[in-house]
Amino acid sequence: MYKIRACVMFFLLVQLTGCVDWVDDKGDLKVFIADAQAAPQGTIAPLPEFKPYRSFIYEGASMREPFVALLPLVAEVDLEEEPNEEAANGIKPDETREKDYLETFALDKLTMVGTITEKIDNQLWALIRDQNSEIHRVTIGDHMGLDFGVIKSLDERKIELVEIVTNGRGGWMKRPRNLALDEQE
Repeated sequence: MYKIRACVMFFLLVQLTGCVDWVDDKGDLKVFIADAQAAPQGTIAPLPEFKPYRSFIYEGASMREPFVALLPLVAEVDLEEEPNEEAANGIKPDETREKDYLETFALDKLTMVGTITEKIDNQLWALIRDQNSEIHRVTIGDHMGLDFGVIKSLDERKIELVEIVTNGRGGWMKRPRNLALDEQE
């Protein structure tokens, strides 16, 4: 027991001697503190001014998907064909023909609003409203739209037509399009 007390006393004595101030020259410490206090004080930059949040309403969700084709093409196009072969496929619009009135409007600006049937020969006519809110009647063989569209068939619900459009390589190709009845009428 005596040995344990002696060891504890020895360790306490060593600890206490470490806390004693053995250094008498504190001049360099006082000079450092004086220099630090004499240095110019820094300033804190003001907080940045935040602009208020303005909300945005996205209205494009109801629009069509831009990366999906409107209608599939009539035929697969082989990219390795020569432009001369494509131009020689026989498809081209008749540019000498006098254009109908409905060929001055883009097809998406025309709306099918109904149909009528003649009693004499039982011929079906589709009623088309143009951009000027005028109503026109069309039947199979009539032309409409900016891309040389010809009506191929029609019924009470839709008009099926074929347009002749450029294929981007100097030739022409046929593209089917539909004009459906506007159900909001």
